[in-house]
Amino acid sequence: MKSHFKFTKQQRNGIFLLLLIIVILQVTYYVVNRPSDDYTVDQVVLEKFTHELDSLRLAKLEESKPKIYPFNPNYITDHKGSMLGMSNEEIDRLLNYRKQNKWVNSAEDFKKVTQVSDSLLEIISPYFKFPEWVTNPKPSVSKSYANTEKTFAEKKDLNTATAKQLQRVNGIGEVLSGRIVKFRNKFPGGFIADIQLKDVYGLTPEVIQRVCMDFTVKTPRQIEKIALNTATVDQLVTIQHIDYELAYRITEQRKLRDGYKSIDELTKVKGFPINKIDIIELYLSLD
Repeated sequence: MKSHFKFTKQQRNGIFLLLLIIVILQVTYYVVNRPSDDYTVDQVVLEKFTHELDSLRLAKLEESKPKIYPFNPNYITDHKGSMLGMSNEEIDRLLNYRKQNKWVNSAEDFKKVTQVSDSLLEIISPYFKFPEWVTNPKPSVSKSYANTEKTFAEKKDLNTATAKQLQRVNGIGEVLSGRIVKFRNKFPGGFIADIQLKDVYGLTPEVIQRVCMDFTVKTPRQIEKIALNTATVDQLVTIQHIDYELAYRITEQRKLRDGYKSIDELTKVKGFPINKIDIIELYLSLD
């Protein structure tokens, strides 16, 4: 073992030199890598970087918000109204107003009917989209024409009227008269009631009103009404505007309610087309 710890003078000098080099390297490393408290920040670069971060954060928040697309406020449903921030009472006021076959034609009308706050109206009213005949009305019909509505006996039968006869109504041309006749002929026996004109594409409420001044259903198509409180899903889907999903929801709600007390209660079923209740009602009974 002694031989391992005996060094010559030259070896001792070498070991000393090696230790000295190690110490110098350690001190150099400490000095070079020592964190400095004195540093400068480019404020312009920092502000630019902060601004970019804020912009990205705001863009992310904006993406997470539910998007609102232009819509006709007359057709707001319970789900749509809640998404817009309306209360149940405000939504019910609008739905009850529409059940009277009345229309909201401006943001002022919407506020008057629903009684929403000014702040909410200011947010959602820019997305209101009304029909062309509301935003860009044609010259009003003269009083002499408006007062020419005939009695039931004087009116022509809508189920036998020709396209040429329908074209005599102001606002009805070859296209619309053809659509009315084509839609009527889809059903053996024709229309059940005048309200079915609402299903003819392109007919505005104003034009429908003028049609009904000269025409009405005198020979309605005979149908066997479906009992709402006992109808099966397969029976309900035979009705216009009711698909299998809606029919299933109607039967589920019927169980929860222990039967419907009125047909109007259907408007509380999720996804029910409220604006079509008058047409759907033609096919239903509570018996």
